[in-house]
Amino acid sequence: MLTLPRGLVPIFLRVAGANRTFVSAAGAHRKVRERELRPSTYGPPSRLRPDVRVDVVLGHDWPVYTVSPRRGTPTGSVVYVHGGGWVNQIVLQHWQLAAQIAAESNTTVILPIYPLVPFGTATDAAAGVSTIVRESIERYGSASIAGDSAGGQIALSVAQVLRDEHGVVLPRTVLISPALDLTWSNPRIPAVQPTDPWLGVPGGRVLAEKWRGDLDLLDPLVSPLAGDLAGLGPITLFSGTRDVLNPDAHLLVERARVAGVELDFQEGVGDVHVYPLLPIRSGRDARAVIVAALGRAAVPR
Repeated sequence: MLTLPRGLVPIFLRVAGANRTFVSAAGAHRKVRERELRPSTYGPPSRLRPDVRVDVVLGHDWPVYTVSPRRGTPTGSVVYVHGGGWVNQIVLQHWQLAAQIAAESNTTVILPIYPLVPFGTATDAAAGVSTIVRESIERYGSASIAGDSAGGQIALSVAQVLRDEHGVVLPRTVLISPALDLTWSNPRIPAVQPTDPWLGVPGGRVLAEKWRGDLDLLDPLVSPLAGDLAGLGPITLFSGTRDVLNPDAHLLVERARVAGVELDFQEGVGDVHVYPLLPIRSGRDARAVIVAALGRAAVPR
């Protein structure tokens, strides 16, 4: 993968209008209407790494893909929940990360194509993903969970559901720039907002309202930061300082410490939202950490 200078990323994002969905409530409403009329495609790219294979699992309410290494016998599994603001579909960078995890961690990566706004809600996602994780444990012997942005919200919410409703403690939860509190009320957000070329509070609040369905915004299925962290398995957390979600990442670090949960915080100083998915040096380094953490978690103990 080509490595770009980190300083070009914010410039590119601003020129491309990457924040148009989030900078205003009207922008978010337009995006929801657009996806309602013309849903995005979700299939894998025609070419990924030659050392992985992609399959689709039938028998689920949603399409569920698997990415697995072609050589050797894979160990364990990772359920990866893609981001996209609860309204955008899986994209190339998600597929590339899944392929890297599968090949370099020697594990099977499961990618659920969960229903998005305006067709899906937090309740739907949590129920479906938790079922997929439990099925993955039965099939592959173990399962970690990972997710970026909106997918990070779902991943941490599901980790709590599995602990509370099924007595399952995951060997590793990897959160990449997760949305943790969908009230968008952290008092430090306004100080970060001018530096963030991607996300914004006005549109974020519109999408949160639609994603919550009938739940309160502070229900842990919507805002996992509001849930009880005690008893969760180890967490690896990535967050860039040029991301309005970064203040809540710091709250998660502190609350995990108080709850006695092991948490490895990888903060990208000067990095933007979901920087581990980007073709920059800090993203490359972050992906190496992700591969190592999930590889260790996949090994039976």
